[in-house]
Amino acid sequence: MSCHVPVPVLEPVVAGPPDGITAKGPIRTVVLVGPPNCGKSTLFNRLTGLRQKVANYPGVTVEHHSGRMKGIGRGDLTVIDLPGIYSLATYSEDARVAVDVLTGRMPGVPAPDVVLLVLDAVHMNRQLMLAQTVFSLGLPTMVLLNMSDLLEVRGGKIDPLALSHELGHPVALISSSKGTGMELISSYLNQFGSEATERPQPLRLPVLQSPAASRKWATQVTDRVNYHAPAAPVWTRRMDAVLLHRMWGPLIFLAVVVTVFQVVFSIGQPLSDGMGKVLIDLGARVAQVLPDNWIRALVRDGLWNGVQSVLVFLPQILLLFLFIGILEDSGYLARAALIADRAMSAIGLNGKAFIPLLSAYACAVPAIMATRTIENKRERLATILVAPFMTCSARLPVYTLIIAAFVPDRHMLGNLIGLRASVMLGLYLLGFLAALATARLLKSSVLKAKHSPFILELPQYRWPTVRSLALRLYDRGMLFLKKAGTIILSVTFLVWVFSVLPVHGGQFSVLTDSFIGRLGHWVEPVIRPLGFNWKIGIGLMSSIVAREVIVGTLGTLYGVDPATHSLGLQAALRHDMGLGGAIALVVFFAFAMQCTSTLAIVRRETNSWKLPAIQFLYMTGAAYIAALVTNQVITHLM
Repeated sequence: MSCHVPVPVLEPVVAGPPDGITAKGPIRTVVLVGPPNCGKSTLFNRLTGLRQKVANYPGVTVEHHSGRMKGIGRGDLTVIDLPGIYSLATYSEDARVAVDVLTGRMPGVPAPDVVLLVLDAVHMNRQLMLAQTVFSLGLPTMVLLNMSDLLEVRGGKIDPLALSHELGHPVALISSSKGTGMELISSYLNQFGSEATERPQPLRLPVLQSPAASRKWATQVTDRVNYHAPAAPVWTRRMDAVLLHRMWGPLIFLAVVVTVFQVVFSIGQPLSDGMGKVLIDLGARVAQVLPDNWIRALVRDGLWNGVQSVLVFLPQILLLFLFIGILEDSGYLARAALIADRAMSAIGLNGKAFIPLLSAYACAVPAIMATRTIENKRERLATILVAPFMTCSARLPVYTLIIAAFVPDRHMLGNLIGLRASVMLGLYLLGFLAALATARLLKSSVLKAKHSPFILELPQYRWPTVRSLALRLYDRGMLFLKKAGTIILSVTFLVWVFSVLPVHGGQFSVLTDSFIGRLGHWVEPVIRPLGFNWKIGIGLMSSIVAREVIVGTLGTLYGVDPATHSLGLQAALRHDMGLGGAIALVVFFAFAMQCTSTLAIVRRETNSWKLPAIQFLYMTGAAYIAALVTNQVITHLM
């Protein structure tokens, strides 16, 4: 049976609309769909001109991006970026969401008028299997063969006109990274006018649930259009031979991680110190123009001291995400997933868990959402429960503050790595080991499951683009500033208010007699064995909202306290804490949950409060015991 449908030609490399579609119809919503690593997100940024909105689909935790297509002069159209999928006929949450959006059954999301199907031209013989399921929905569809520049440079070949006649849909060669072919997308969309759009008749395709039939169909199509897949470059094969080597691969990955942390401290710390001086000077200038009353105390001691204590860590956070972005966009992190699969298989986790666990280094919330790609329910639950152990960016301000205050700036192994970077790396490793140990415990008891194979298509090695990296840093920076301007600002305001109330005879209370001082002294006996004072206790309670809030809380408390008012936060901590308590504090944060957003997302993913409650109690208990042991050992050794 032939799927051949003749179509008229629009452009030299684009075929016109298939039979059954008139070039009419108002269109408002365009959907981007394609496999992972096909360059779909880069294309989305091109189409929207970086003007995007991130949200979750109603009722599910799958994140989606949407925006106006201002990048190609069609600001009247909304484009929705669906999650990367290999097929619509799977049981993953990604596929279910994609089907609901494409068929117009997703609540709160408009039914799509046009589909832009993005395929990697370099791997088209495999990715074409997705096309038949998308075509069968009967939506006007344009096939975009992305990365056509790589196809040409590496000696590959394809006839887009022949492919268009085979598929019965327009086909265009584009490069989203270089921006070529965007005018072809615009030409296709401009065909639709003001009258109702007629949908094409679905093609007569193989059985959609049969992978073998789909693979056979895709192979026949690529053969008929004279598609020649490019051979992998010699340097790619040579790099993979080293980077994926059973012995050298893990060692290289470890060296890369050590280098990242060394740079984050050696370059990021001076930048943070410089930013701290600017913020302190700015706060002093603002305080000078305010009246010398409670308003100045509120702004300087309450709000500014708390917020600026957190903002100083923005350079180091952005540096960390810059390196993660470089490793991800270059294609190296996918190789790291294969390396990690060997270790993760030993503890019972699937290799698919590596990507969610890796993204947990940014934030546990999207990491837990990313577990939807794990089809085995027990393996997915195990990954959800261990993901918060990974050291997220919210822990970085706490780690950096304590390490800079208590760990001397010395070098180890000559000048190869600093002591501070080594301590930071150790904390990241501690969280990772805690996650592995917990996963092993779960898989050997309540979440036993048969191990499923890990299949991953390695992306091409690429040079990361400045545009992509800049967008990533902008998103992370704005997210951090938004949190500093909302959650942290709100908490520090409340901390200041309760640190000066009640009022006696028109005068504010001293810190120890305030509401917050009384609460802190009430909980102090519980945390004193850990080496913490009552101020740290208040910081721990406030950090349940968000981990980095503790820095703002301590900045406010030490700013209000007359004994430490003139000291910087690092000096104030050295005034009140010993080395044992300081190290115990970062160990506590390496284990503790301390994040209501994570608890909420676990509740949504598991549809139960039971698991997040058990998770919170387990992680808090582990954090307390680990901090207690750490403080006692260090105190006795000193």
